Amino acid sequence: MAAGLARVEAEIAEACRAAGRHREELTLVAVSKTYPASDVRLLAGLGITDVGENRDQEASAKARDCAGLDLRWHFIGQLQTNKARSVVGYADVVHSVDRPRLVTALSREALAAGRRITCLVQVALDGDPARGGARPEEVEALADAVAGAGGLALGGVMAVAPLGQDPGRAFARLREIAHSVREAHPEAVVVSAGMSGDLSQAIANGATHLRVGTALLGRRKPFVR
Repeated sequence: MAAGLARVEAEIAEACRAAGRHREELTLVAVSKTYPASDVRLLAGLGITDVGENRDQEASAKARDCAGLDLRWHFIGQLQTNKARSVVGYADVVHSVDRPRLVTALSREALAAGRRITCLVQVALDGDPARGGARPEEVEALADAVAGAGGLALGGVMAVAPLGQDPGRAFARLREIAHSVREAHPEAVVVSAGMSGDLSQAIANGATHLRVGTALLGRRKPFVR
């Protein structure tokens, strides 16, 4: 695990040099889906502070198991409105806000819990509804909704590079959308983009948060509690 983290950090450092950026501009989110809480503890011991999960049932259990650690939890998967209460209970950042009904549900639960949740608008760059995300033309209105909702803070935008396409072109489009959102909401500076296979392209196009799992933890059969 330490070797995997060292390789990822080296790749990030090289991409930052190529893009003329500083490593401090980037947050590495370790995606621990299918991995046990014990691995999250090991990652924390190696200096990881941000952990991402994409299934509520798994994430909520790990968050409880790791409650004593100083971690920031990111929910990065598609989110059903009926899971909003559970997710608000542990997540600090929700990367996958893609429709008004979800904004309403998260706001209601955040207010009830007395929490303030940072939300990112997920942008669909490939038009595939199965992968989640709002269409680019819907993003600004959705960002306005998040910014105006109680208990929520608009953090910025998120996207997954389309399968079988050049991730650099996709992230360049996301960069344009992020700029448009920041024109109306200067505080929305987060651009969540880039995974194990496309870190360099994401960094070159202004990503601030990288969601990395396989390059850190390798491939494994699904973890069952």
